[in-house]
Amino acid sequence: MQSGYAEYAKRLSRGVRLSLEEIPAPRHHSDHAKIKAQEAEKILARIGADDWVVALDEHGQQKSSVQLAQQLKSWQMHRSGVVMVVGGADGLGKPVLARANECISLSKLTLPHYLVRVVLAEALYRADSINGGHPYHRI
Repeated sequence: MQSGYAEYAKRLSRGVRLSLEEIPAPRHHSDHAKIKAQEAEKILARIGADDWVVALDEHGQQKSSVQLAQQLKSWQMHRSGVVMVVGGADGLGKPVLARANECISLSKLTLPHYLVRVVLAEALYRADSINGGHPYHRI
């Protein structure tokens, strides 16, 4: 799965830079609320004050590829840094959702995190391709 993510990330045009930062979750901890709180703290510490934060959450708005392409174009025109945040196994903590400027859902399906990376990278590549007039996306 890492190779799938890397493949789409390298295909993006020069105008779109994609990097992955992982925050390791504690293993075998039974207090899920504590895990979410610790994870939220670590996530927020990595977000800059001027970053536009997009939370990936099951309750977020679903977008078509064309809509994501339009959103990507808007981000490129109006934002210096866009941070897309994926939570741990229990989702994103409330402080992260409160900090988010917008919330997007990739699917109504529950997806494992290693697959979310590939789906997100491909979706951004497809959006970038649409914006560039590339035939990768056939409308």
